[in-house]
Amino acid sequence: MRITGAQLRIVEMPLRSPFTTSFGTEDDKIALLIRIDAVVDTPAGPVESTGWGECVAMDAPVYSAEYVAGAVEVTRRFLLPKLLAAGSSLTAQRVSGLLEPVVGHPMAKAALEMAVLDAELRARGISFAEHLGAEHDRVPSGVSVGIQDSIPQLLEVVGDYLDQGYVRIKLKIRPGWDVDAVAAVRERFGDDIPLQVDANAAYTLADAAQLRRLDAFGLLLIEQPMPEDDLRQHAQLARLVSTPICLDESVVSARAAADAISMGACRVINIKPGRVGGYLEARRIHDLARAHGIAVWCGGMLETGLGRAANAALAALPGFSLPGDISASDRFYAQDITTPFVIEDGHVAVPSGPGLGVTPNPEILESVTTWKDDLPVT
Repeated sequence: MRITGAQLRIVEMPLRSPFTTSFGTEDDKIALLIRIDAVVDTPAGPVESTGWGECVAMDAPVYSAEYVAGAVEVTRRFLLPKLLAAGSSLTAQRVSGLLEPVVGHPMAKAALEMAVLDAELRARGISFAEHLGAEHDRVPSGVSVGIQDSIPQLLEVVGDYLDQGYVRIKLKIRPGWDVDAVAAVRERFGDDIPLQVDANAAYTLADAAQLRRLDAFGLLLIEQPMPEDDLRQHAQLARLVSTPICLDESVVSARAAADAISMGACRVINIKPGRVGGYLEARRIHDLARAHGIAVWCGGMLETGLGRAANAALAALPGFSLPGDISASDRFYAQDITTPFVIEDGHVAVPSGPGLGVTPNPEILESVTTWKDDLPVT
């Protein structure tokens, strides 16, 4: 394929309610979207196509070193020119190799790969799910519950999500908001509800005794309890607690996943395509984990309908044995930029149309756009 047009666009979408984690509170989702226009070679001849990518970097570098303004700059100055230099030999499979000379910036790279792959698959009439190797047409829907102002408020929020049909609850935790919150949810809603916690690296090994108290509640997992660059401490903690340790921020590639598995640092991996550089690398991590008997699930980054569609396709692969953060659009947004995703019988349908299977509504997209730039491609 050959790129004939490229546009970067920043959107700002108000969240239905503030989302608080150990690293701060978000009131709005600010996201970088990438549109790629291309001519794609197909068995029937050249086809004009458009693909969309979503960069999951946050507005500030608090989850990772990446942030939206930085992703714009690195995409415009360094990443897109490398894809343009490939000319008509560009394919989605080649994107990661072409961008490898640029150090870091996996979320920006993932967005470009997503856009190229979307354009390629739309032209060929193949869905994301089919291309990745999905075996299911719907995926179980879990929901992530941010840190609340009080236990009563937490119980109200969790109860509402259960009433909406979500099949798994994830509680964000941090020191001072952990055991009591989990105990209250278990007491109110019982032991049969699939429940897990996410620390976003808020603890150290000195907190092992406190984290071990969570073993009493039959949790699916404790996600990323300690800093992402310390697999050794996660391996030590895994020997001290019975609840499975899940890694998120620590797994930035298939190679990092292999290291974590070999060290015994985790029994579960949260695969976030943006964090690992794209959906093709995410599939490699899935394949590696499956071969080693490690459970995987698909995490979320408050994506718009574009990223949600791609995540649903990934979560439909056979190794995704735990419910992911594939929630309904109205979990976060009063109005999504695509056809909204809905919960039916605790599941979200996997789009089956070509490429992502969804496209932005032009009017809604323009209403939430705060900046856009058409980039030169010649």
